[in-house]
Amino acid sequence: MNLQNYLIHKLFTIILICILPQCTSARHTITGNFPPLAGQKVRLVGFEGFDIYTIDSTKVNKNGRFRLSYASEDRGIGYLAAEDNEAYFVVLADEDIRLKGEVLSVPESVIVKEGKENKLFVQYVEEHRKREQALSAWIYLHRIYEEDSLFAVQQKPRAAINDEIDRIREEDKDFLESLDPESYISWYLPVRKLVSSVSIVAQYRTEEIPQTIASFRDLDHTDHRLYKSGLFRDVIDSHYWLIENMGKPLDSVFIEMNISTDHLVENLMDDEEKLNLITNYLFELMEQRSLFSASEYLALKLLTQNACTIDDNFASQLESYRAMKIGNTAPDIEFEGDVFRNGEVITTPKLLSEIEATHKVVVFGAEWCPMCIQELTQIKRLYTKWNSKGVEVVFVSLDTEKPVFKSFTKIFPFISFSDYKKWDTQAVKEYHVFATPTMFLLDKDHEILLRPHSVNQLDAWVDYYID
Repeated sequence: MNLQNYLIHKLFTIILICILPQCTSARHTITGNFPPLAGQKVRLVGFEGFDIYTIDSTKVNKNGRFRLSYASEDRGIGYLAAEDNEAYFVVLADEDIRLKGEVLSVPESVIVKEGKENKLFVQYVEEHRKREQALSAWIYLHRIYEEDSLFAVQQKPRAAINDEIDRIREEDKDFLESLDPESYISWYLPVRKLVSSVSIVAQYRTEEIPQTIASFRDLDHTDHRLYKSGLFRDVIDSHYWLIENMGKPLDSVFIEMNISTDHLVENLMDDEEKLNLITNYLFELMEQRSLFSASEYLALKLLTQNACTIDDNFASQLESYRAMKIGNTAPDIEFEGDVFRNGEVITTPKLLSEIEATHKVVVFGAEWCPMCIQELTQIKRLYTKWNSKGVEVVFVSLDTEKPVFKSFTKIFPFISFSDYKKWDTQAVKEYHVFATPTMFLLDKDHEILLRPHSVNQLDAWVDYYID
């Protein structure tokens, strides 16, 4: 080997020596000693937004020992699960972790032998739990000594109670402030504390509700640490649940929700992927909880934002709230297909506008939709009363087979229509229907008066507004 080649070879070796340790240090290990788990499979699971993924898995040897690894990109919160699927949570920090215990499903039996952030995590969780229990008791006493005239005159006990409340809170605060600001738990533990406090605040510490809501609004939902925390869903659920259960009238609740939605959308504007992910989830959450005023506000806000791009499917879903909002005029419907009443074919009307009625209820549904069956059965029961007040019902079916549609609708005394095109039915498209059942209440000029979310709501409207 000549000198030039020798020098090149040595340089290459030096580069490898410098690089390889860095590659190796990018992975960290979790070693465990759990004799009762011998022979079982153990998985290490990480979080990715609303989803989970398996980082590593292995079989526990006959002595109860196992070894798993994770990479820097997995940094966040993860959990270990054996074959019983019970989880033991760990901090996937830039450190190796060594655990010892009996079973993962009993956290109190697990000892963290190595891993600074994990030791601090376990310490805080245990101490915070005790502090919260004590704090609730002291706050209960505080109220007695503040509000009950028998105790309110006792100045020293009142002062002592206040001092102990302050001391407990300060102790918790000092622990969190003592953490290395570069560590994952310095971000994670305060967020976990915020989420876990919601039910207690709503029930026993209502004076803390405004500050707790403000803390949720201040969170950065684009932060990758939140994405890897396992709290991604909980942060949204807890935030809006607290507002819903803050003990205020419904109008005030919706105002607060809309303010939170403004904060959330503004925070997400520069991250379209998370904007779509989070707002889609929030929209569905509001719909499931029947918070329709809040979901409509979210829909209209997203549709009027020029600086963001909404996924086509989600945008189509949201468009229903803009195109078909109360006060707008609903499109006419042409009955090009089969039209039945009481199982018999009818040839007129040809258009929705040809129906002479002071009010019209348009229902979109199908035989394959369980909720549609329930709602339409209830409409059948109420139809005579409604019709006597000038209300006509039109059922637009998304069924695709004539025998199914005819059999399903033969007991309905109102108009039932289908062209067997399912979601491609023209009326379905023009009314921006994305779920079944969907209902609209129209006046004689087809102005949208109500978008009822249940037959009971619709029936209450008919009873209240129509003589």
